[in-house]
Amino acid sequence: MEAARRYSSHVKRGMCFAGRIAEMFLEYVKYYRWGENGMNDLEMYREQLAMCDDKIIDALVERNAIVEKIMEYKEMYGMPVLQPAQEKKQEQRRQERLQDNCYREEIEDVFGRIVRNSRKIQARKLFHYNIVLIGFMGSGKSTVSDYLSMIFAMDVIEMDQVIAEQQEMSIADIFETYGEEYFRNLETNLLVEMQFRQNVIISCGGGVAMRDENVAEMKKNGRVVLLTASPQTVYERVKDSGERPLLSGNKSVEYIAGLMEKRREKYEAAADIVIQTDGKTVLQICEELVTKLVELDEEDV
Repeated sequence: MEAARRYSSHVKRGMCFAGRIAEMFLEYVKYYRWGENGMNDLEMYREQLAMCDDKIIDALVERNAIVEKIMEYKEMYGMPVLQPAQEKKQEQRRQERLQDNCYREEIEDVFGRIVRNSRKIQARKLFHYNIVLIGFMGSGKSTVSDYLSMIFAMDVIEMDQVIAEQQEMSIADIFETYGEEYFRNLETNLLVEMQFRQNVIISCGGGVAMRDENVAEMKKNGRVVLLTASPQTVYERVKDSGERPLLSGNKSVEYIAGLMEKRREKYEAAADIVIQTDGKTVLQICEELVTKLVELDEEDV
């Protein structure tokens, strides 16, 4: 009986051990299968993400090609290149589509970059050169350069600003400390540096075009655009500015008119095209500027 009892006890312990081994095996199989399925799902998601990236690339290529087709169509039928109302319409449509979308902020950020790059494509297609703006102080060079930069995503080189930053002092202080000749040499040096840039807008100080060597540098890889305004308009635009050393103590319509007349011949000789800015919106000025540059390029073909 004792032997039988001990045998039965060993069998029970063996069965318990075997049962535990079986349970462990089942847990292992369950864990392995879950991990394998989990990894399979992860790889599937990664593959889906890669497919989305491919679709985005294809869509962007198609979109950029359409941008170029639109430009060609406008050119063929003489339509205005600048159409901010149409851009506004597209933006409103996009916002309506994204309303209540949980990824709205991220998607709008992406579209902001897409639109900016579309503008760059337009700029490269229209202008393989720099746009150099000249004219008397207050003729609108800064306003026009800022608007062109927004429309075409082109970099702006504001010559007075760059020189002031390089010298770490205002233009008025440069004149007072070193004299006008020193400042004019700085302008010439900056124009030489601009030969290494392309497809940028260069907004020149009022006296830059008075030097023949400066004009030669401008024309090496740029089209020179002369912006003009009446003496009265210039006076209204600059009368409250403290950054006009040449008008120090002489802020009057008569003095401005005389100085403009002295510079007129040099300005006109330097210009490839002339835009009169009185009584026009910045959009009208830029539309005229782009149209005249395109016509000039067609004449050179």
